[in-house]
Amino acid sequence: MTKRHINIMNINKYSLSYRVMTAAALLPIGLFFASCHSSRADDENTSENQSVHVKIIHLQKSQLDASLRLPGEIKPFQFADLYAKVNSYVKNVNVDLGSQVLAGQVLATLDAPEMNTQLLEAQSRLHTKEAMFRASRATYERLLKTSKVPGTISPNDLDMAFEKMSADSAELLSSRSSYHEVQQMLGYLVIRAPFSGVISQRNVHPGTYVGPAGKGSDRPLFRLEEQQKLRLSVAVPEIYTDEAAHAGDVRFTVKSLPGDTFTAKVNRIAGSLDVKLRSEILEMDVANKNAKLLPGMYAEVQMPMPGKKDVYVVPKSAIITNSEKVFVIKSVNNKAVWIPVKCGNESNGQVEVFGDLSDNDQLVQNGSDEIKEGTALQAVAK
Repeated sequence: MTKRHINIMNINKYSLSYRVMTAAALLPIGLFFASCHSSRADDENTSENQSVHVKIIHLQKSQLDASLRLPGEIKPFQFADLYAKVNSYVKNVNVDLGSQVLAGQVLATLDAPEMNTQLLEAQSRLHTKEAMFRASRATYERLLKTSKVPGTISPNDLDMAFEKMSADSAELLSSRSSYHEVQQMLGYLVIRAPFSGVISQRNVHPGTYVGPAGKGSDRPLFRLEEQQKLRLSVAVPEIYTDEAAHAGDVRFTVKSLPGDTFTAKVNRIAGSLDVKLRSEILEMDVANKNAKLLPGMYAEVQMPMPGKKDVYVVPKSAIITNSEKVFVIKSVNNKAVWIPVKCGNESNGQVEVFGDLSDNDQLVQNGSDEIKEGTALQAVAK
Protein backbone atom coordinates (compact mmCIF):
# COMPACT_ATOMS: atom_id res chain seq x y z
CA MET A 1 0.00 0.00 0.00
CA THR A 2 1.39 3.28 -0.99
CA LYS A 3 1.87 6.31 1.24
CA ARG A 4 -0.95 8.20 -0.57
CA HIS A 5 -3.45 5.52 0.16
CA ILE A 6 -2.48 5.62 3.82
CA ASN A 7 -3.08 9.43 4.03
CA ILE A 8 -6.54 9.15 2.42
CA MET A 9 -7.55 6.51 4.88
CA ASN A 10 -6.38 8.69 7.78
CA ILE A 11 -8.37 11.65 6.47
CA ASN A 12 -11.52 9.53 6.21
CA LYS A 13 -11.00 8.34 9.78
CA TYR A 14 -10.64 11.91 11.03
CA SER A 15 -13.76 13.05 9.09
CA LEU A 16 -15.86 10.23 10.53
CA SER A 17 -14.67 11.01 14.02
CA TYR A 18 -15.53 14.74 13.59
CA ARG A 19 -19.05 13.92 12.38
CA VAL A 20 -19.65 11.64 15.36
CA MET A 21 -18.40 14.27 17.79
CA THR A 22 -20.52 17.02 16.19
CA ALA A 23 -23.65 14.90 16.33
CA ALA A 24 -22.97 14.08 19.98
CA ALA A 25 -22.53 17.78 20.81
CA LEU A 26 -25.68 18.93 19.02
CA LEU A 27 -27.91 16.26 20.58
CA PRO A 28 -28.18 17.98 24.06
CA ILE A 29 -28.85 21.36 22.47
CA GLY A 30 -31.79 19.93 20.53
CA LEU A 31 -33.06 18.25 23.61
CA PHE A 32 -32.77 21.58 25.51
CA PHE A 33 -34.82 23.54 22.95
CA ALA A 34 -37.42 20.82 22.82
CA SER A 35 -37.64 20.88 26.61
CA CYS A 36 -37.99 24.73 26.67
CA HIS A 37 -40.73 24.64 24.04
CA SER A 38 -42.62 22.01 25.97
CA SER A 39 -42.30 23.97 29.26
CA ARG A 40 -43.55 27.21 27.63
CA ALA A 41 -46.54 25.45 26.13
CA ASP A 42 -47.36 23.94 29.50
CA ASP A 43 -47.20 27.41 31.16
CA GLU A 44 -49.51 28.88 28.53
CA ASN A 45 -52.00 26.08 28.98
CA THR A 46 -51.85 26.51 32.75
CA SER A 47 -52.40 30.31 32.43
CA GLU A 48 -55.37 29.74 30.15
CA ASN A 49 -56.93 27.25 32.48
CA GLN A 50 -56.27 29.34 35.64
CA SER A 51 -59.21 31.55 36.88
CA VAL A 52 -59.41 34.44 39.36
CA HIS A 53 -61.53 33.87 42.46
CA VAL A 54 -63.79 36.91 43.04
CA LYS A 55 -66.85 37.90 45.02
CA ILE A 56 -69.86 38.64 42.83
CA ILE A 57 -72.72 41.08 43.48
CA HIS A 58 -76.01 41.05 41.59
CA LEU A 59 -76.96 44.53 40.38
CA GLN A 60 -80.32 45.94 41.49
CA LYS A 61 -81.85 49.43 41.38
CA SER A 62 -82.38 51.31 44.64
CA GLN A 63 -82.17 54.80 46.14
CA LEU A 64 -79.09 56.16 47.88
CA ASP A 65 -79.73 58.80 50.54
CA ALA A 66 -76.56 60.73 51.22
CA SER A 67 -75.59 63.82 53.17
CA LEU A 68 -73.36 66.73 52.29
CA ARG A 69 -71.20 68.73 54.69
CA LEU A 70 -70.86 72.38 53.78
CA PRO A 71 -69.71 75.58 55.51
CA GLY A 72 -72.43 78.11 56.27
CA GLU A 73 -72.70 81.66 57.57
CA ILE A 74 -75.19 82.89 60.13
CA LYS A 75 -76.63 86.32 59.34
CA PRO A 76 -79.24 88.58 60.97
CA PHE A 77 -82.69 88.03 59.56
CA GLN A 78 -82.79 91.74 58.69
CA PHE A 79 -80.56 94.70 59.46
CA ALA A 80 -80.49 98.42 58.82
CA ASP A 81 -77.77 101.07 58.85
CA LEU A 82 -79.37 104.26 60.18
CA TYR A 83 -78.14 107.61 58.82
CA ALA A 84 -79.17 111.23 59.33
CA LYS A 85 -81.48 112.68 56.69
CA VAL A 86 -80.55 116.36 57.27
CA ASN A 87 -77.42 118.21 58.32
CA SER A 88 -77.58 118.44 62.08
CA TYR A 89 -75.86 117.76 65.39
CA VAL A 90 -76.57 114.88 67.73
CA LYS A 91 -78.53 116.18 70.70
CA ASN A 92 -79.33 113.01 72.68
CA VAL A 93 -78.42 109.32 72.34
CA ASN A 94 -80.87 107.01 74.11
CA VAL A 95 -79.29 103.61 73.33
CA ASP A 96 -75.88 102.01 73.42
CA LEU A 97 -74.07 99.05 71.93
CA GLY A 98 -76.02 95.85 72.57
CA SER A 99 -79.27 97.59 73.53
CA GLN A 100 -82.48 95.70 72.84
CA VAL A 101 -84.95 98.06 71.18
CA LEU A 102 -88.53 97.85 69.96
CA ALA A 103 -89.99 99.04 66.68
CA GLY A 104 -90.66 102.80 66.80
CA GLN A 105 -88.45 103.40 69.83
CA VAL A 106 -86.51 106.69 69.81
CA LEU A 107 -82.81 105.97 69.43
CA ALA A 108 -81.47 109.51 69.21
CA THR A 109 -82.58 113.11 68.65
CA LEU A 110 -80.78 115.60 66.43
CA ASP A 111 -80.68 119.38 66.54
CA ALA A 112 -80.91 121.69 63.52
CA PRO A 113 -81.94 125.27 64.61
CA GLU A 114 -82.16 126.51 61.02
CA MET A 115 -84.94 124.00 60.42
CA ASN A 116 -87.12 125.81 62.99
CA THR A 117 -86.55 129.05 61.11
CA GLN A 118 -87.50 127.38 57.84
CA LEU A 119 -90.66 126.11 59.47
CA LEU A 120 -91.65 129.61 60.63
CA GLU A 121 -91.02 131.02 57.16
CA ALA A 122 -93.09 128.30 55.54
CA GLN A 123 -95.88 128.88 58.05
CA SER A 124 -95.85 132.64 57.36
CA ARG A 125 -96.06 132.10 53.59
CA LEU A 126 -98.90 129.68 54.13
CA HIS A 127 -100.91 132.21 56.15
CA THR A 128 -100.29 134.90 53.50
CA LYS A 129 -101.48 132.64 50.70
CA GLU A 130 -104.54 131.62 52.69
CA ALA A 131 -105.49 135.32 53.17
CA MET A 132 -104.98 136.08 49.48
CA PHE A 133 -107.10 133.11 48.48
CA ARG A 134 -109.91 134.09 50.85
CA ALA A 135 -109.92 137.63 49.45
CA SER A 136 -109.95 136.58 45.80
CA ARG A 137 -112.63 134.00 46.47
CA ALA A 138 -114.84 136.58 48.22
CA THR A 139 -114.36 138.99 45.30
CA TYR A 140 -115.33 136.37 42.78
CA GLU A 141 -118.40 135.31 44.76
CA ARG A 142 -119.63 138.95 45.02
CA LEU A 143 -119.10 139.56 41.31
CA LEU A 144 -120.83 136.30 40.48
CA LYS A 145 -123.84 137.25 42.61
CA THR A 146 -123.98 140.75 41.14
CA SER A 147 -123.63 139.46 37.55
CA LYS A 148 -127.02 137.81 37.87
CA VAL A 149 -128.53 141.26 37.38
CA PRO A 150 -128.19 141.90 33.63
CA GLY A 151 -125.77 144.68 32.64
CA THR A 152 -124.12 145.17 36.07
CA ILE A 153 -120.89 143.12 35.60
CA SER A 154 -119.14 142.46 32.33
CA PRO A 155 -118.28 138.83 31.56
CA ASN A 156 -114.60 139.78 31.26
CA ASP A 157 -114.44 141.11 34.83
CA LEU A 158 -116.09 137.94 36.07
CA ASP A 159 -113.58 135.77 34.20
CA MET A 160 -110.66 137.81 35.54
CA ALA A 161 -111.92 137.39 39.11
CA PHE A 162 -112.26 133.64 38.61
CA GLU A 163 -108.72 133.32 37.24
CA LYS A 164 -107.35 135.34 40.16
CA MET A 165 -109.10 133.01 42.63
CA SER A 166 -107.72 129.93 40.81
CA ALA A 167 -104.16 131.31 40.85
CA ASP A 168 -104.37 132.11 44.56
CA SER A 169 -105.71 128.61 45.20
CA ALA A 170 -102.73 127.02 43.42
CA GLU A 171 -100.25 129.18 45.36
CA LEU A 172 -102.00 128.22 48.57
CA LEU A 173 -101.58 124.52 47.77
CA SER A 174 -97.89 125.08 47.01
CA SER A 175 -97.31 126.93 50.29
CA ARG A 176 -99.13 124.25 52.21
CA SER A 177 -96.97 121.56 50.58
CA SER A 178 -93.77 123.48 51.45
CA TYR A 179 -94.93 123.82 55.03
CA HIS A 180 -95.59 120.07 55.32
CA GLU A 181 -92.21 119.31 53.75
CA VAL A 182 -90.40 121.32 56.42
CA GLN A 183 -92.46 119.56 59.07
CA GLN A 184 -91.44 116.19 57.68
CA MET A 185 -87.78 117.21 57.61
CA LEU A 186 -88.06 118.16 61.27
CA GLY A 187 -89.44 114.68 61.89
CA TYR A 188 -86.18 113.22 60.58
CA LEU A 189 -84.39 114.83 63.51
CA VAL A 190 -85.82 112.02 65.64
CA ILE A 191 -84.15 108.68 64.83
CA ARG A 192 -86.48 105.73 65.49
CA ALA A 193 -86.00 101.98 65.23
CA PRO A 194 -87.66 100.62 62.06
CA PHE A 195 -88.05 97.18 63.68
CA SER A 196 -87.27 95.38 66.93
CA GLY A 197 -83.70 94.22 67.32
CA VAL A 198 -80.27 94.78 68.80
CA ILE A 199 -77.98 97.80 68.36
CA SER A 200 -74.81 96.17 67.02
CA GLN A 201 -73.02 99.44 66.16
CA ARG A 202 -73.07 102.89 67.71
CA ASN A 203 -70.85 105.46 66.03
CA VAL A 204 -72.07 108.81 67.46
CA HIS A 205 -72.13 110.74 70.71
CA PRO A 206 -73.87 114.00 71.67
CA GLY A 207 -72.47 116.91 69.72
CA THR A 208 -71.40 114.85 66.70
CA TYR A 209 -72.07 116.48 63.35
CA VAL A 210 -74.08 114.21 61.04
CA GLY A 211 -75.71 114.63 57.66
CA PRO A 212 -76.60 113.01 54.36
CA ALA A 213 -73.24 113.95 52.80
CA GLY A 214 -69.80 114.93 53.94
CA LYS A 215 -67.83 113.99 57.02
CA GLY A 216 -70.82 113.04 59.08
CA SER A 217 -72.05 110.36 56.67
CA ASP A 218 -68.99 108.11 56.34
CA ARG A 219 -70.42 105.74 58.94
CA PRO A 220 -74.00 105.10 60.07
CA LEU A 221 -75.30 106.46 63.36
CA PHE A 222 -76.44 102.98 64.39
CA ARG A 223 -76.65 99.49 62.99
CA LEU A 224 -79.78 97.62 63.99
CA GLU A 225 -80.04 93.83 63.60
CA GLU A 226 -82.93 91.47 64.18
CA GLN A 227 -81.54 88.48 66.06
CA GLN A 228 -84.62 86.71 67.38
CA LYS A 229 -84.66 85.00 64.00
CA LEU A 230 -81.54 84.47 61.92
CA ARG A 231 -80.64 83.40 58.41
CA LEU A 232 -78.29 80.50 57.69
CA SER A 233 -76.71 80.95 54.26
CA VAL A 234 -75.05 78.01 52.47
CA ALA A 235 -73.35 77.95 49.05
CA VAL A 236 -74.10 74.60 47.36
CA PRO A 237 -71.73 73.51 44.54
CA GLU A 238 -73.26 73.24 41.09
CA ILE A 239 -73.09 69.43 40.99
CA TYR A 240 -75.39 69.16 44.03
CA THR A 241 -77.93 71.90 43.26
CA ASP A 242 -80.63 69.50 42.02
CA GLU A 243 -80.55 67.35 45.16
CA ALA A 244 -80.20 70.37 47.47
CA ALA A 245 -83.42 71.87 46.07
CA HIS A 246 -85.31 68.91 47.56
CA ALA A 247 -83.54 68.94 50.92
CA GLY A 248 -85.78 69.36 53.96
CA ASP A 249 -84.51 69.92 57.47
CA VAL A 250 -80.77 70.38 57.90
CA ARG A 251 -78.58 70.11 60.97
CA PHE A 252 -75.69 72.37 61.81
CA THR A 253 -73.19 73.08 64.56
CA VAL A 254 -71.03 76.04 65.51
CA LYS A 255 -67.52 75.96 66.96
CA SER A 256 -68.37 78.06 70.00
CA LEU A 257 -71.09 75.58 71.04
CA PRO A 258 -69.54 72.17 70.34
CA GLY A 259 -72.13 70.22 72.31
CA ASP A 260 -75.21 71.70 70.62
CA THR A 261 -76.80 70.68 67.35
CA PHE A 262 -79.31 73.02 65.71
CA THR A 263 -81.91 72.37 63.05
CA ALA A 264 -83.26 74.58 60.28
CA LYS A 265 -85.42 74.23 57.21
CA VAL A 266 -84.57 75.36 53.70
CA ASN A 267 -86.81 78.37 53.02
CA ARG A 268 -85.27 80.15 50.05
CA ILE A 269 -83.25 79.09 47.00
CA ALA A 270 -81.42 81.62 44.85
CA GLY A 271 -82.45 80.01 41.56
CA SER A 272 -79.17 80.95 39.85
CA LEU A 273 -75.47 80.28 40.26
CA ASP A 274 -72.90 82.71 41.55
CA VAL A 275 -70.66 83.45 38.56
CA LYS A 276 -67.49 83.42 40.69
CA LEU A 277 -68.02 80.36 42.86
CA ARG A 278 -70.38 78.45 40.53
CA SER A 279 -72.61 77.69 43.47
CA GLU A 280 -76.23 78.32 44.45
CA ILE A 281 -77.16 80.11 47.68
CA LEU A 282 -79.66 78.42 49.99
CA GLU A 283 -81.11 80.22 52.99
CA MET A 284 -82.68 78.71 56.09
CA ASP A 285 -84.57 80.50 58.88
CA VAL A 286 -83.23 79.77 62.36
CA ALA A 287 -85.20 80.52 65.53
CA ASN A 288 -82.95 82.19 68.11
CA LYS A 289 -85.21 82.91 71.07
CA ASN A 290 -82.50 82.09 73.60
CA ALA A 291 -79.91 84.22 71.76
CA LYS A 292 -77.34 81.41 71.69
CA LEU A 293 -76.41 82.08 68.09
CA LEU A 294 -74.85 85.33 66.91
CA PRO A 295 -74.71 86.85 63.43
CA GLY A 296 -71.38 86.24 61.77
CA MET A 297 -70.84 82.79 63.25
CA TYR A 298 -69.36 80.05 61.08
CA ALA A 299 -71.57 76.96 60.85
CA GLU A 300 -70.84 73.39 59.82
CA VAL A 301 -73.95 72.28 57.93
CA GLN A 302 -74.95 68.68 57.30
CA MET A 303 -77.48 68.70 54.48
CA PRO A 304 -79.45 65.57 53.56
CA MET A 305 -79.24 64.77 49.87
CA PRO A 306 -82.11 62.49 48.82
CA GLY A 307 -80.74 60.43 45.96
CA LYS A 308 -82.39 59.70 42.65
CA LYS A 309 -84.89 56.86 42.62
CA ASP A 310 -84.35 53.68 40.60
CA VAL A 311 -80.61 53.98 40.05
CA TYR A 312 -77.90 51.36 40.34
CA VAL A 313 -75.94 51.46 43.59
CA VAL A 314 -72.72 49.48 44.06
CA PRO A 315 -70.02 49.28 46.74
CA LYS A 316 -67.22 51.76 46.28
CA SER A 317 -64.77 48.84 46.06
CA ALA A 318 -66.42 47.72 42.79
CA ILE A 319 -65.40 50.92 40.98
CA ILE A 320 -61.96 51.03 39.41
CA THR A 321 -60.25 54.22 38.31
CA ASN A 322 -57.14 54.32 36.17
CA SER A 323 -55.50 56.88 33.95
CA GLU A 324 -57.89 56.13 31.08
CA LYS A 325 -61.38 55.65 32.51
CA VAL A 326 -63.65 54.74 35.40
CA PHE A 327 -65.23 51.31 35.11
CA VAL A 328 -66.65 48.24 36.80
CA ILE A 329 -65.90 44.62 35.98
CA LYS A 330 -68.84 42.59 34.76
CA SER A 331 -68.85 38.81 34.66
CA VAL A 332 -70.19 37.56 31.31
CA ASN A 333 -70.02 33.80 30.85
CA ASN A 334 -67.44 33.77 33.67
CA LYS A 335 -65.22 36.17 31.72
CA ALA A 336 -64.23 39.68 32.84
CA VAL A 337 -65.66 42.60 30.81
CA TRP A 338 -64.81 46.22 31.60
CA ILE A 339 -67.91 48.49 31.65
CA PRO A 340 -67.24 52.27 31.70
CA VAL A 341 -69.46 54.11 34.21
CA LYS A 342 -70.06 57.55 35.67
CA CYS A 343 -70.44 58.01 39.42
CA GLY A 344 -73.16 59.92 41.28
CA ASN A 345 -73.73 60.47 45.00
CA GLU A 346 -71.69 58.56 47.54
CA SER A 347 -72.63 57.60 51.08
CA ASN A 348 -71.45 55.00 53.58
CA GLY A 349 -69.28 53.20 51.06
CA GLN A 350 -72.04 53.02 48.42
CA VAL A 351 -71.94 54.91 45.09
CA GLU A 352 -74.51 55.61 42.37
CA VAL A 353 -73.29 54.40 38.97
CA PHE A 354 -74.57 55.12 35.48
CA GLY A 355 -73.55 53.17 32.41
CA ASP A 356 -74.39 50.23 30.14
CA LEU A 357 -75.78 48.13 32.98
CA SER A 358 -78.91 46.02 33.49
CA ASP A 359 -80.75 44.39 36.33
CA ASN A 360 -79.10 41.25 37.76
CA ASP A 361 -75.78 41.98 36.08
CA GLN A 362 -72.98 40.21 37.90
CA LEU A 363 -70.25 42.62 39.00
CA VAL A 364 -66.98 41.97 40.78
CA GLN A 365 -67.29 43.31 44.30
CA ASN A 366 -63.60 44.09 44.78
CA GLY A 367 -62.46 45.19 41.35
CA SER A 368 -58.90 45.81 40.19
CA ASP A 369 -57.36 46.83 36.91
CA GLU A 370 -55.11 43.79 37.24
CA ILE A 371 -58.14 41.72 36.23
CA LYS A 372 -57.85 42.21 32.48
CA GLU A 373 -60.69 41.82 30.03
CA GLY A 374 -61.26 38.17 29.14
CA THR A 375 -59.82 36.87 32.41
CA ALA A 376 -61.64 33.77 33.63
CA LEU A 377 -63.61 34.48 36.79
CA GLN A 378 -64.77 32.04 39.45
CA ALA A 379 -67.30 33.23 42.00
CA VAL A 380 -66.66 32.48 45.67
CA ALA A 381 -68.97 32.74 48.65
CA LYS A 382 -69.04 36.10 50.36
